[in-house]
Amino acid sequence: MIIDIITIFPEAFTNYFDISIIKRAREKGLVDLRIHNLRQWTKDRHQTVDDSPYGGGAGLIFLVEPIYRAVRDLKKKVRIKKEDEKNQRRVILFSVKGKKFNQAKAEKLKNYKHLILICPRYEGVDERVAKYLADEEISIGDYILTGGELPAMVVVDAVCRLIGGVIKKESLKEESFYLDSTSRIGSTISRNYEYPQYSRPEIFYPNSKQHKVAWRVPKVLLSGNHRVIAEWRKKHIKKSSSWK
Repeated sequence: MIIDIITIFPEAFTNYFDISIIKRAREKGLVDLRIHNLRQWTKDRHQTVDDSPYGGGAGLIFLVEPIYRAVRDLKKKVRIKKEDEKNQRRVILFSVKGKKFNQAKAEKLKNYKHLILICPRYEGVDERVAKYLADEEISIGDYILTGGELPAMVVVDAVCRLIGGVIKKESLKEESFYLDSTSRIGSTISRNYEYPQYSRPEIFYPNSKQHKVAWRVPKVLLSGNHRVIAEWRKKHIKKSSSWK
């Protein structure tokens, strides 16, 4: 998969994409992450990417022209047949009014050959970007961020770990969202999350001097009986509810 990210702060991505799972995915050639400074597609000497909105209003918005040129050029670099465009390429604009990003969306995005992620700043972007250039708008939550860089990192992380060869299939199967299906009760959605997990030490004393309180690992996990452990884990899968 090739992921192109358009931003005016390319340095924001350097550290995160150079560590852990994403770093290994890049080293294995499973994902090609390309970070681009939007200013390289400007034509004036000040490299202007924003201006005041027509009709007035607070702040500045990104101009449509630089983004248009960026998306056009990035598409040219990743050749995809016209008939395969819809299935192999996705242009995403991060926006508070976009659809909520979730695990199901990550599963869909992992199947694309080419993703182009547009990271807005300031008061947003010219609406023509959303209307004519982006295939969809995505939001990562009901709150305001100063830019689209963090949402881009979230999407890249969630999608990359699903690409074949990045993480062992056995690990993915035991993760939250894969343990069981969601259920709907009234006005809430109930989800199943991963069961509790423990490691050494078997007994931990938060106050080592007094030893009055002990935080212990459940005995069943120390039994060595895999059938009983599996039953315990199934019983203790965490549930969480959220408004639909």
